Amino acid sequence: MCLHIAVIYLKIKICLLRFIFRVDCSMIDLENEVQTKLTKGLLDYIILQHLNARQMHGYELISNIRKIFGVYFGPSIVYPLLATIEKKGYISSCWNMENGRPRKIYTLTADGHSLLVLTENKLAVIVQKLSTLADKDFKSSQE
Repeated sequence: MCLHIAVIYLKIKICLLRFIFRVDCSMIDLENEVQTKLTKGLLDYIILQHLNARQMHGYELISNIRKIFGVYFGPSIVYPLLATIEKKGYISSCWNMENGRPRKIYTLTADGHSLLVLTENKLAVIVQKLSTLADKDFKSSQE
């Protein structure tokens, strides 16, 4: 599943670069800006996707997001978002006191899994529509 979100994420990124910005993808600054904006916009979904794979604590989520997406979101962004997602019932948490250090472990709930599936389907529709628009735009520019 995690690979699936990465593929969707990259397709969205490519479509946005082609359609909205109409720039060469080698522009690193713009690419980093787009990467950060997209990741931030999908951060709740990305967190749910990670928790769908297995339970994790907050720092582990922060580290994995940075490693996979190349964007760093610190505790001041991630922990309040986790609290909001938990209040909505999409994740649950419990304290793990093992290993001498208390850690709050987050788990995806059934409602969270339903939201994950719904979001994944909606993202696929958005990617398809962006691809269609980009293809039409490209074809019209060739005429």
